[in-house]
Amino acid sequence: MAELNQFRGTGRRKTSVARVRLVPGGAGVEINGKQMGEYFGGREILHRIIEQPLILTETLNKFKVLVKVNGGGDSGQAGAIRHGIARALVTTDETLRAALREAGFLTRDSRMVERKKYGKKKSRRSPQFSKR
Repeated sequence: MAELNQFRGTGRRKTSVARVRLVPGGAGVEINGKQMGEYFGGREILHRIIEQPLILTETLNKFKVLVKVNGGGDSGQAGAIRHGIARALVTTDETLRAALREAGFLTRDSRMVERKKYGKKKSRRSPQFSKR
């Protein structure tokens, strides 16, 4: 049974998409059914990225964060989760918008991988040139 009192947010970064639910009264972050430490391993920087909006708004132990994330790599997924948490926090309390906007957590990072062009090895790397 789905809980009625929960807040949702969708976050995106590179090719990652995170669907975030905040459930009041709990604590901790669960990503794709695993605890955050188990999902990202020992990469402490990714843990900090995910917790940034919760620490900024002082709601770290007020919500249980449930996340479904797919696409991209670890760093892109962490950024997408942060974006989703920030959007969900705004739905809980509209007064948090100013602080989250100021920190840049509500802005979708539009940088994507540049496409490969024909005649090139990668997007910009040309084949090696030789006179002879």
